[in-house]
Amino acid sequence: MSNQAASEAKYKYVKYLWKDEEADKLEGVDRLVYRSNRLGDDLSLTNTGGGNTSSKLPETDPLTGGTVEVLWLKGSGGDLRTAKRDGFASLYLEKVRAMGPIYRNDPHNGPKTSIEDAMYPMYSHCVFNLNSRACSIDTPLHTLVPFKHVDHLHPNAVIAVAASVNQEKLTKEIYGDDVIYIPWQRPGFDIGLKIEQLIKDNPKAKGILLGHHGMSSWDNSDKTCYETALEIIDRAAQFIEERDKGEDTFGGPKHQYLDEAARQKLQTEVIPFIRGQVSVYRRFVGTVQDDPKMLRFVNSVDGPRLAELGTSCPDHFLRTKIKPLFVNWNPATGDIESLKTAISDGLVQYRKDYEDYYNRCKRADSPAMRDPNPTVCLIPGLGMIAWGKNKSESRVTGEFYNCAIEVMRGAEAIDQYEAMDQQEAFDIEYWPLEEAKLQRMPPEKELDRQIHVIIGAGAGIGKETAHRIVKEGAHVVCVDKDEAAAKETAAEIIAQYGSGIGVSGTGISNCGVAIGLGCDMTDRESVAKLFDNVMLAYGGIDAVIVTAGVFVPPDKSGNIEDKMWDFTFGINVKGAYIVADEAHKIFKRQGLTGNVVLTTSANAVVAKKGSLAYDTSKAAANHLVRELAVEMSPLLRVNAVAPATVVKGSTMFPRDRVIASLAKYDIPFEESEETHSLTEKLSNFYAKRSLTQTPIEPSDQAEAIFLLLSKRLAKTTGHIIPVDGGLQDGFMR
Repeated sequence: MSNQAASEAKYKYVKYLWKDEEADKLEGVDRLVYRSNRLGDDLSLTNTGGGNTSSKLPETDPLTGGTVEVLWLKGSGGDLRTAKRDGFASLYLEKVRAMGPIYRNDPHNGPKTSIEDAMYPMYSHCVFNLNSRACSIDTPLHTLVPFKHVDHLHPNAVIAVAASVNQEKLTKEIYGDDVIYIPWQRPGFDIGLKIEQLIKDNPKAKGILLGHHGMSSWDNSDKTCYETALEIIDRAAQFIEERDKGEDTFGGPKHQYLDEAARQKLQTEVIPFIRGQVSVYRRFVGTVQDDPKMLRFVNSVDGPRLAELGTSCPDHFLRTKIKPLFVNWNPATGDIESLKTAISDGLVQYRKDYEDYYNRCKRADSPAMRDPNPTVCLIPGLGMIAWGKNKSESRVTGEFYNCAIEVMRGAEAIDQYEAMDQQEAFDIEYWPLEEAKLQRMPPEKELDRQIHVIIGAGAGIGKETAHRIVKEGAHVVCVDKDEAAAKETAAEIIAQYGSGIGVSGTGISNCGVAIGLGCDMTDRESVAKLFDNVMLAYGGIDAVIVTAGVFVPPDKSGNIEDKMWDFTFGINVKGAYIVADEAHKIFKRQGLTGNVVLTTSANAVVAKKGSLAYDTSKAAANHLVRELAVEMSPLLRVNAVAPATVVKGSTMFPRDRVIASLAKYDIPFEESEETHSLTEKLSNFYAKRSLTQTPIEPSDQAEAIFLLLSKRLAKTTGHIIPVDGGLQDGFMR
C-alpha cells in the first residue's frame, strides 16, 4: 500500500486530500493556501466562511531587508475552500506578541472587557508589508500557540461534543490527553492567553476542544497539523456513529413524508407567502432544502424542542439567528390555508420572542435591534426555507442550519444537546466587532435582494437586459422558448459573476445568481410551471420583463395567412398577457410591490406597408400595458419600452429577412457578404431615418428597461417609453 493510500485508509469519516506531489512544489504562504483549500474541500471539516488557518513564516522585511517572523492568517470573512493568497492577513509576529503586556497590565482586563475589544484595532499597527486584508478575531489564538502551524475549524462532529451537557467529560473519554478542553469563551486575547497556558501545562496535547465553538490543532509541520485536525474530527465522528440512534434519531418520526409532487405543490404555494411575511423591512432571497436528512428533522418528535433551544456555535447563529421559526402544522392535512395561518401566527410570536431576547440581553452600548424576522423557516412535511439578502447568503444560511441539525444529532446520540447561553449568544451577535464587520460590507446595489424573470433572454434585448440588471445586483431567471439559448445566457452570467458560495439547496434551489429555463409563453400551463420553478429556485419574484416577440413578413403577394395572424397575436399580445397574469398571482401571494415591463414597438403608432399583423399586435400590446397598469395597481407598476427596428442581435432579423429588407429599400449589397456586414448596412439605414441618426441597439433598450425597474421612475406606470432614436412619425398623438 502506498503512503497516500495508507493515509487515506487511516480515516473513516473525513477525507484525506493532502498530496505530497502537489504540496512539495509549494513553499511559504502558498503551502498555507494549499493546506487551507484541502481542509475547506471536505465539508465535514468546516462550513463556508468558517474556521481559519495560520503559519508563522520567515519573510524579508521590506523596511530593513532583514529576516522577520510573520504570522500569515486567513483573513476575516474569507472561505477556506476558495481562499487564495490575497485572502490571508500578515502580521509581524513579535509586534502582536508585544501587545500582550498591554492587555495583562490593564487592571480591568478579562473576557468581554473594553481593553480586550480595544486590542483588535491595534493589529493594524502590526501589519506586514502593507497587507490590507483584515485579520481574524481569532488572531490571539494563532499568535500565542507556540507552534508554527495552527488549524482552527468548526466541524459538526466536534461541535456535537462541544455542545453536549457533559462536554468536558466526553472530551476526556474520546481523546484522553491528546486534546485539551476549554469551556466556551468569546474569541479574544484572554482566551488566547488561557490556551497558551494550557499548552504549557499539557505539552503532549496535539489540539484543543473549545466548548460550543470548535477545535484547533497545531504542529511545527504543516502536513502533521493538517493530519492532526483530521484525526481529532474523525475520532469524534467515530464516537458519535457508534452511538447513532438510527430510526429513533430526534425521537423518531412524528409526521408522515409527503411525496415529491405533493411537497412541491405546497412549497410553490407557500414560499412566496412566507417571503412576503419575512420581507417586512428588507426583501429576502430564499433557498429550499428538502433532502431526506432535513425532512427527517422537520418531521421528527424532537425537532420542535431542539429548534426552540437554539443553535450552539457562534458561526451558526450569526447566520441563522438565535433560533429558527418552526411552524406548528400537520402535513397530513395538506391544508394550505391552515399552513398560512400557522406561519402568520408563528411569525408574530417569533418577532415577539426576538424582541424579548434583545431587550433581556442588551447592554448600554449594544447596536440597535436588527430585523426580528427569522432567516430559517422549518415546516413539517416541506423542509427548510433559508433566507438571505442574496442567493449566496441564503445558501450559506441553509448550510449552517444543516450543520446545526448535524450537531444536534451527534449531541443527542452521545449525551444531551445543550444550546449556547442566550446572553453569550447575544454578546456575539451584537458584539461591536461583529457590527464593525457588517459596517465594512459594501453598500447594496439598486437591485440587490430582487429576483427578475426575463422572457426572451436567449437573444437580443432580453439577453442584453439580463447582463444589464445583474450588474445592479438582481438575480436573473433567463427564460426563452429556446431553452438552450436561455441556459447559455445564464451560463455567461455565472462565468462572469461566479456560482456563489454556500452548499445548501435541493434541486433547482442549489443555484447561483442566474438560471436558464425554457417556456412557451402562449401556453398558460408552461408559464405556471415556469413560475413554480422560480419559487423553488429563489423564493419569489420582484419583476417580470417580456422582451420576446415575433415578426411574420407577408408573402410575395403581400398577404399574411390567418394562422400567422394568430401566431403573431399569440406571442406579442396574448403571451405577454398570460405571463403578466400568472406573475400577478405570485405577487398577490407575496404582497410585495413589483414591476412588469413589456416590449412593444414604434410600429405600434406608425402605420406602414408590409407589417400589418406585427404593427397591429404591437398597438394592442401598447393598450395591454395601460389595461394591466389599471388592473394590477397599486401592487404592480406596468410599463413598456417601444424600440424602433433593432437589427443587431435580434432573432427577428435572420439573414434572409435582412437581405429582403436591403432589397426592399434599394440598399446596395452583395449576396456573398457576411451576415454581420449586411446587418450593419440595414441598421445604419434605419438609423438615418431617426432624428438622432444613430443605430438602435439592444443595450439601449436594456438601459430603458433598467430605469423602469429601478426606483428612479418609481411613480411611472401605464406608460410606454420610446427608445427609437427619435422617429417623427412615431411621436405620440
